[in-house]
Amino acid sequence: MPDALHPASPRRRRPRNGVRAVAAVGVVLAIAAGGSYAAGFGPFARGDDGPDPAAMKQARAFLADWAAGRLPSAAGRTTEPDKAQEVLQSFTAGLDIEKPKLTAASGAKEDDDGTLGVAFTARMPVTGLGTWTYRSRLPLREQDDGGWKVDWRLSLVHPRLSDTEKFRLEREETTPPKVTDREGVSLVDGAYPSLAPLLGRLAGDAGGGGPRGAVELVDRASGETVRTEASFGEKPDPATADRPVRTTLDATWQSAAEKALGKAGGKNASLVALRVDNGEVLALANSPSSGFNRAASGTYAPGSTWKIVTSGALLLKGAVAPDDVVDCPKYLTVGKEFHNVETSEHPGATFRKDFTESCNTAFISLRGKLDDGELGKVARTYFGVGQEWHIGIPTYDGSVPAPGDETEKAASMIGQGRVQANPLIMASVTATAVSGEFHQPSVTVGNENETRTEPLPDEVVTQLRELMRATVTEGTARVLADLPGEIGAKTGTAEVSDDQDNNGWLVAHRGNVAVAVVVEEGVTGGGSAGPVVHSLLSAVPQDPS
Repeated sequence: MPDALHPASPRRRRPRNGVRAVAAVGVVLAIAAGGSYAAGFGPFARGDDGPDPAAMKQARAFLADWAAGRLPSAAGRTTEPDKAQEVLQSFTAGLDIEKPKLTAASGAKEDDDGTLGVAFTARMPVTGLGTWTYRSRLPLREQDDGGWKVDWRLSLVHPRLSDTEKFRLEREETTPPKVTDREGVSLVDGAYPSLAPLLGRLAGDAGGGGPRGAVELVDRASGETVRTEASFGEKPDPATADRPVRTTLDATWQSAAEKALGKAGGKNASLVALRVDNGEVLALANSPSSGFNRAASGTYAPGSTWKIVTSGALLLKGAVAPDDVVDCPKYLTVGKEFHNVETSEHPGATFRKDFTESCNTAFISLRGKLDDGELGKVARTYFGVGQEWHIGIPTYDGSVPAPGDETEKAASMIGQGRVQANPLIMASVTATAVSGEFHQPSVTVGNENETRTEPLPDEVVTQLRELMRATVTEGTARVLADLPGEIGAKTGTAEVSDDQDNNGWLVAHRGNVAVAVVVEEGVTGGGSAGPVVHSLLSAVPQDPS
């Protein structure tokens, strides 16, 4: 097993008083005044509010170097650079610690040995297990030149690290988690690569396993454990250890989703498909499949797919009707110049045409119809966006802050500015729009539900469904028009930065399923996310069982 090794600590030198020597007369005067520190000597001079700023600066610099992995630099700030570097290296590497976070306290205390002690909190992420948190103390000693150095000793790394005791990392062998789809089909194999990062979490949360281990304090001579410093993971309940964790996922949909992302042309992309009637997630896929779960935890501007919510807000208020004329010019300036994709224009367009052709300028021109915080209120009240979701895995649940000025308000109308979402959110938005009722998404059963929403009026639902259907038959989502079933959709193009291509979005619904796809730097929604959705819907039944 890996451990944090270190030879015996160096012979302790006679402590050097942190207060400079003074003449006998000075000592007498100091005593008469109540001691040398009262006379203005040492790290705390008379009238000072705290320790010598140079000492605190050195303490924080040492911790910053250690946390950043600049171990030679950290060691160089100590009184024993060679030994310090050896110990810091063996401690972090031997215990599989990555990117520690070390935070110094704001104050300091003079210790009996003449050093200045600065307390700090260490948060040590142990790879694959969790974070080990503890407190320690950094001793600083004033040098002959008036500068400060960390007075090296093993105990500053951890209070229990010593000449006789060290730490060892023990990892416990665990059996692979047993996770199945909604019908009991095993999801633990190479056919579902996007699920691999999630399986341990799903099984662990259900009490069925997950990584386990401990940091042990051991005797250097005998190797025997003295005490357990930190434990990670829970022991499985024997009564449920062999019971598979059943998810809401569907093996057929998940497999099709994994393959569909191959149509993203090698770009980062993600996909979520869920049931309209209850929010159960049928498929959740990411490309690349390892690492960050951008499908549920990503933070993206949703672009014009957000016009579903904006349209809902306008229709709820009676501020516009599908057949109203809302002109669509090439450009519109609101603090900055906004334009349509490929600077298209549709003079004399109806609101229906603006929706199906995704006219940014038309939607922005309607911003005065909504109060400043109204779009966010509608998103939260009717679509659940920004409320706290509990779906069985970590998620980002969206944000629609009130705009700070007219430019931000204009941007929020088209899913830009500070509006943030991801495919999970936009699949849910689509399901809510076409059913009228928000259902908290779920990947596992029995999740806590703290959301509170109101149903959309039937008239608004009918109008949103008609607008999304027209987007497939005559608008920007025509890429889906040849598929069987009555499909409705909305494309989206979201700006990222001046030096990156736009992200491409497409949301769609067919039968009892809503789908959302984002392709990073996909340029347009129809051109990049469209083929992904087309591939998925071509490979699955028109309705899930």
